[in-house]
This record gives sequence, C-alpha cells and structure tokens, in this order.
Amino acid sequence: MVLEGNPEVGSPRTSDLRHPGTQGSCVLSSPGEDAQPGEEPIKYGELIVLGYNGCLASGDKGRRRSRLVLSRRPHANGVKPDVMHHISTPLVSKALSNRGQHSISYTLSRSHSVIVEYTHDSDTDMFQIGRSTENMIDFVVTDTSPGGGAAEGPSAQSTISRYACRILCDRRPPYTARIYAAGFDASSNIFLGERAAKWRTPDGLMDGLTTNGVLVMHPAGGFSEDSAPGVWREISVCGNVYTLRDSRSAQQRGKLVENESNVLQDGSLIDLCGATLLWRTPAGLLKAPTLKQLEAQRQEANAARPQCPVGLSTLAFPSPARGRTAPDKQQPWVYVRCGHVHGYHGWGCRRERGPQERECPLCRLVGPYVPLWLGQEAGLCLDPGPPSHAFAPCGHVCSEKTARYWAQTPLPHGTHAFHAACPFCGAWLTGEHGCVRLIFQGPLD
Repeated sequence: MVLEGNPEVGSPRTSDLRHPGTQGSCVLSSPGEDAQPGEEPIKYGELIVLGYNGCLASGDKGRRRSRLVLSRRPHANGVKPDVMHHISTPLVSKALSNRGQHSISYTLSRSHSVIVEYTHDSDTDMFQIGRSTENMIDFVVTDTSPGGGAAEGPSAQSTISRYACRILCDRRPPYTARIYAAGFDASSNIFLGERAAKWRTPDGLMDGLTTNGVLVMHPAGGFSEDSAPGVWREISVCGNVYTLRDSRSAQQRGKLVENESNVLQDGSLIDLCGATLLWRTPAGLLKAPTLKQLEAQRQEANAARPQCPVGLSTLAFPSPARGRTAPDKQQPWVYVRCGHVHGYHGWGCRRERGPQERECPLCRLVGPYVPLWLGQEAGLCLDPGPPSHAFAPCGHVCSEKTARYWAQTPLPHGTHAFHAACPFCGAWLTGEHGCVRLIFQGPLD
C-alpha cells in the first residue's frame, strides 16, 4: 500500500511489477560471465533498421548503424521497480537529483507527482534505443525517409524521441527479450509530463505512453515462409499492450490487450515514429540466407546470361561492393507493371504520364521503368529462395515469399497512416500487388 502525501515514505518493494531497465554503453561483442576466453558471446538477437539495405549511406559507425547485435553484457545492468512515492512537485527535483537512482516520474498536476524508483536487477540486461547520441543510448536511430536513407538537413524535424524505448533481455535461457516505451536519460530518469497520457492501473500502480508512441507488430506464424502480418499495438512505459490511439500523439490511450505481451518474437516490428526496426532471434537468423548465399544467387543469375529482348545485350547484376550509385551498363531494368526485364534504352517514353512512365515493347503496358537492385540485407528475407520478384516501383529484388510478405505488411507513416514499403529502401509500394514477378529472356545461342 502506498502512503499518500508523504514524500519520504513509499510502498513496499513490488517484486511482481514488470521489469524496465537501465542505461549502458553499446556492447556488440563482449562475452558474458559464463563465456570462456575465445568463445562467442551469448547473442540475444539483432535489430535491423528498415530502409538501408545492409548499411547506412554514410557507413555504419559505432552506435549509429543499420544493424545492431544485442549480446550478453559482462555484468548485468537491468533495473526493476522498487518503491513508489506520492510527492508534491517542489520536491520532485530533490527526489530525482541522485543520478545513481533510476526512476520514472508521472506528473499528475502542478502539485502532485508520482515517482517510481527502480533497483538493480542482476537477472537482466538493458539496451536503450533513441535519437540521442548520449552514452546511455546503445543504438542511435535517425529518421528514415521513403526511398532510402536518413532525412537530412535543418528542415528535417525528427519525430523519433531522444530516449525512444528500451529492450530488456533475460540473462538466462531462453533469453526472453521484452520491449518498453521510453528510455532513461542522462540523469537515469524517465519523465512523463502533465500533458503525457498516463493513468493509474487497477492494482494501484502507474503507467503511461510517450508522445509519439512505440508501436509493435508480431507476425502471425513467426518470421518464415508461412508468415502473415499481425496487428499493430502500442507498448506502454511499463510494457503493457494497448490498441492504437486515434492518432499517434492523442492523449486518450487505447484499450488494454490482456492476452498479448511485450515479448519480442522473431520478425517483430518496432516503430518509433520515423524509423521501423525488425527484431531477429538467433534461431530465426539461422533460417535466413547468408551474405554468401545472396552472392551465390547473384553469380548464378548472371551465369544464366539473361539478355535484353530488344537490344540483345547481356545483362548482369552489379557486385554489391560497387554500392548503389549510377546504374551499370549491363544493369537489368524492369517494367514494373508487367515484369519484363530489359537493358537500358531510351524509347517508349510517355511524357503525358510522367518522366518515368514507359511503354513495354513486348506487352505494351505503360508504367515505371527502373533499374533492378538486389536486396543485400539478408535479415529482411523470410527464406533463401531465388531472387525472382521485384518491389514496385523501386526495383529491389528478393525471393517471392519475401516480396509478398512485405507487400502485405502496412508500416506506420505519420500520425495515423499506414503504407506498405520496400524493406530495403523504404520506398512506398505501388500497383495492385506492390511487387512483380521478373520475366528474363535467356541467351539466344
């Protein structure tokens, strides 16, 4: 029981509460306490940012990267709820001045706040994600613009929170990972101001939502060949699951979804209102294609010597080492409405339909005509199938099952919109199916 109005007296220690976590530096490969010298660290999972196809445009550097491995830390840095105080606002700053004491502050009014203090949890590791470059953030994430790459320039106002969310991983098998909205700042605190959505739970505890929210979608059937998109939910500061608000920053929360949890599954999507992350488990990644397999598929496709059906030139997918710059002379191009693959040519333009609209010389369908690029982020692929389909209109190539899954998956956009997008570059998908089967012509000899 909490003693109301007494800033010095809190509730008994509440060991049955959910376990948010704490700050920590980026740990990509530090072995755990049980690891022997030379052994690989225990890996909890990997986070992959959609839209970068394996690497940031400026290169992966430190905590700012397109993919992060979450490994067991040398020493546990998790925290768990301990004591809850009801205090008057003038005493808030005093109560939160201890940087070594983690806490969440819920401002209910100008004269009343609730502060929940946290204590060390030796059974968990905590990883924090956000836009801030401060040391307590393990994974620095910036806004991704449709079409690939980070939004740049002073006019690009970020909608990602500086301390967006935190992931708590159990240090013992099965290494369960849980996600919570908001992260602890440099003072080891989380603040939910007067205008933030917050409420008292039926058991007398506090909970709340961040300004733009943290949304999670767990795929139905796991992240495999049989996957189907799940339902988007919102995760609270305490890790509870709610239906979506009317708009991203509405003050009225959704309904509690009691039969769902904040446990991350292989293929779970995490949206931070400006960037979407994919969670992959070690077991799930074992079923995904490797970079060597993707390269072997590229070489196999080129060894078939596909030809342009009009110019009769031999086509070839460029090496990923070249990066995505200007299209190569042998680059395959596709009419995304019909899937016919050609070499580059300058005819068939339909100016009245737009600069990219072309008429396919084989079937006369008019639509975008774009170069083909192989998807290079293996963790985004559901299976190691051959690169047979391309997303429309960007032209990124992957397996059929991968293409169809992402084309059916609505990703959050703005405050209340959803739109399917290419996972490799972030471009919004168009057309009836969002992807097209590629039709190559083999060599005439």
